[in-house]
Amino acid sequence: MVVDDSVVIRGMISRWIGAESDMQVTASFRTGLDAVNQLERVNPDVAVLDIEMPDLDGISALPQLLAKKRDLVIIMASTLTRRNAEISLKALSLGAADYIPKPESTREAGAAETFRHDLIQKIRHLGAKVRRRAAVVASPALIPAQDKAREVAPRPATAQQGLVRRPFGMLAPKVLLIGSSTGGPQALMALVAEIGPVIDRFPVLITQHMPPTFTTILAEHLARASRRPAHEAVDGETVKAGQIYLAPGGRHMRVARHGAEITIALDDGPPVNFCKPAVDPMFTSAIDVWQGGIMSVILTGMGSDGMRGGKDIVAAGGSVIAQDEATSVVWGMPGAAANAGICAAVLPLKEIGPKLNRLFAGDRS
Repeated sequence: MVVDDSVVIRGMISRWIGAESDMQVTASFRTGLDAVNQLERVNPDVAVLDIEMPDLDGISALPQLLAKKRDLVIIMASTLTRRNAEISLKALSLGAADYIPKPESTREAGAAETFRHDLIQKIRHLGAKVRRRAAVVASPALIPAQDKAREVAPRPATAQQGLVRRPFGMLAPKVLLIGSSTGGPQALMALVAEIGPVIDRFPVLITQHMPPTFTTILAEHLARASRRPAHEAVDGETVKAGQIYLAPGGRHMRVARHGAEITIALDDGPPVNFCKPAVDPMFTSAIDVWQGGIMSVILTGMGSDGMRGGKDIVAAGGSVIAQDEATSVVWGMPGAAANAGICAAVLPLKEIGPKLNRLFAGDRS
């Protein structure tokens, strides 16, 4: 279901979706009020919901849509303004699955193509989770037993089958690196609220797949959630304990050592793993600085960003923790790391913070 007051945007998104063999548009509406009133009739799996609309805007329509259909996947769409970034992050806390920035002008071929690619991928990955759950409810006999267990009763991390675990690195960690994407903002805010003792004594660097402006707002939210200083990283600034450094939207964040000083190095290079900022550049650059004293965490997100950098961290003597499938919005990034056999632990989100506190306090198991 496409909900946007722009006939151009509605038509464009509908054409893109219609061109995909595995999805279709059930309806398109001009206002949030129309979407709420017609939801039960059209019964979509996914809704692309504009923020600014007449009669009933997106943020007001969101809770009404979820009240009528709890498992509806809602992707908020908005232009890149500070106000819309704030609203999009608020929408995540109210139950939206994800957000996507709309290009300022659909006439720019590159911007429109990036928007199309990102939107289709989000619909496909987020929608697939809903369809699997629906299949379990509708025809349990058609679903393999192991898939039933995963969908109906999420398993604890210790019961996930076939995942190779490796021991935590022997060196005491000197830094915490975190990578995340889809579902990341809410996961990050929950995590930083639990790891105050780590932040106080060690630097924390975060790369979240996010555009400019959105990262500015996210940094402010992380500061409030952690009650610790958090900001978008600045090129050339010194990395210190007690600070959270967030990669700014549109730039990769790396680290470099200059004598006894460790500094942030931002660059405007091409996307890595289709992302900018990307997690892998942060991970790999940290090895030259901290060698085996790296603790890295890969949270919920689409794709496999962080897996290659995580391999390098483990090879250097560091450690990787991944969020488990049951608590991830999308088990792409953490799943890639887990399935690559590089993780020392695969944990539910609520267990990652306490585990980090113990590890940074000296626990090596």
